[in-house]
Amino acid sequence: MDSSMTIINGSENLANFENFNLSALVSFYKAFNQRDLKLMQKVWLNTDAASMNNPVGGIMRGWNNIENVYNKIFNGKAKVYVEFYDFTIHSTDNMFLVTGRERGFFEKENTKIDLAIRTSRVFIKENGDWKQIQHHGSIDNPDLLKKYQDAVLNK
Repeated sequence: MDSSMTIINGSENLANFENFNLSALVSFYKAFNQRDLKLMQKVWLNTDAASMNNPVGGIMRGWNNIENVYNKIFNGKAKVYVEFYDFTIHSTDNMFLVTGRERGFFEKENTKIDLAIRTSRVFIKENGDWKQIQHHGSIDNPDLLKKYQDAVLNK
C-alpha cells in the first residue's frame, strides 16, 4: 500500500483495511472528527502511561488528563477537523508507530484557520486490542502556530 496517497479521516470502512494498524488509526480519526468521546476512550490506553503532546495543551500525561482535553474540544464552541496523510507505519508484533501529516481546520465564530500539523501516534497491543499510548503534534509555521494558539486560548 502506498500510504503517501492514502488519506484517513475516520469515514473509511474498516472492512476495507486488512492492515490492523490502519483500522486502529481510522478509529481514532472517526472518534475525533465525529466528536465521540466514548469511542475516543476505546481508542486510547486508559492508564497513567498514556501521553499526549500538542501545540496548545502542552504535555498531558494519563488518560484522565487526555480525556479532559478531548472533552473540551468536543463540547466547546470550536469545530476542529483533521485528516491524516503522507504517513509511514513502523510496527512490531505488539506496537506500531505512524508518522505523517494532518491537515484540516479550526473554526470558531468568525475565525477559521487552516491547519498543517506534523503528527506521530504510537499504539500498543493491550489484551489483544490496539490502544493509542502516545500522540505528538507540532506546527512548523510560527505564524500559523501563534494564530492557532491565540484562537484556541481566546487571545
